[in-house]
Amino acid sequence: MLVGVPTEIKDSEYRVGLVPSAVGELTRSGHQVLVQQGAGVGAGLSDADYQCVGAEMAPSADDIYARAELIVKVKEPLAQERTKLKRGQVLFTYLHLAADAEQAADLLASGVIAIAYETVTSAAGICLC
Repeated sequence: MLVGVPTEIKDSEYRVGLVPSAVGELTRSGHQVLVQQGAGVGAGLSDADYQCVGAEMAPSADDIYARAELIVKVKEPLAQERTKLKRGQVLFTYLHLAADAEQAADLLASGVIAIAYETVTSAAGICLC
């Protein structure tokens, strides 16, 4: 699977969807990981940190959204990001849909498979987020 990690663009958000150790686990398992250049800078992670564990660096978020089968983010996609989502892509991030009807409608219209961190539970029903 081709996993994409775009830079977070929400104001004052400096985290990144995947840290290098997670990217390394994915690449060792045979997945390709595409990380936007500079995506980890706000979290103190360099492009070289990602490259040394097998990530390919992409020059822009457009490249990530155009190529990736799975998009991994931290925060809900802003309106400008939602327009880039494609039918059948998987989005894995915090969504908080109950508070954002416009986002929910945009995600439904896009045809993306959206998985909210806050809804992922163990078999026993314990939140894993």
